[in-house]
Amino acid sequence: MKTNWLLSSSAVVMGFFGLVGTFLPEEISNILGISPLPITKVLIQIIGGLYLGFAMLNWFTRSARIGGIYNRPVVLGNLIHFIVVFFALIRQLMEQFNFIFVILTFIYFGFAVWFTFFMRSNPVTNNVKKSV
Repeated sequence: MKTNWLLSSSAVVMGFFGLVGTFLPEEISNILGISPLPITKVLIQIIGGLYLGFAMLNWFTRSARIGGIYNRPVVLGNLIHFIVVFFALIRQLMEQFNFIFVILTFIYFGFAVWFTFFMRSNPVTNNVKKSV
């Protein structure tokens, strides 16, 4: 199984969230029903920056060997991120149903399962490029 798809797709998703959070903090706070105070906008931009950083990490690591002991910090960082956000979304859905949160919950659950698989897999079967 190729890790290129996993890291590329997570980089695209995180990059999208990062760009939106960085450049549209007032619109996001209005959509979420939060008053767009200066501190709220700055915190949303900080979160957007974190997402962009993770996206760049995933993008530039996408062709590396993943699994077992190889690139374990990259896989573990992504896994923890996706699991924590998944549980936060589940908690939010239990308080108030929102269709956007349902979609995000499925996306985050899928990435959490996918990264769990690669965390416990054999890196030889995960090779992106085979040597000739």
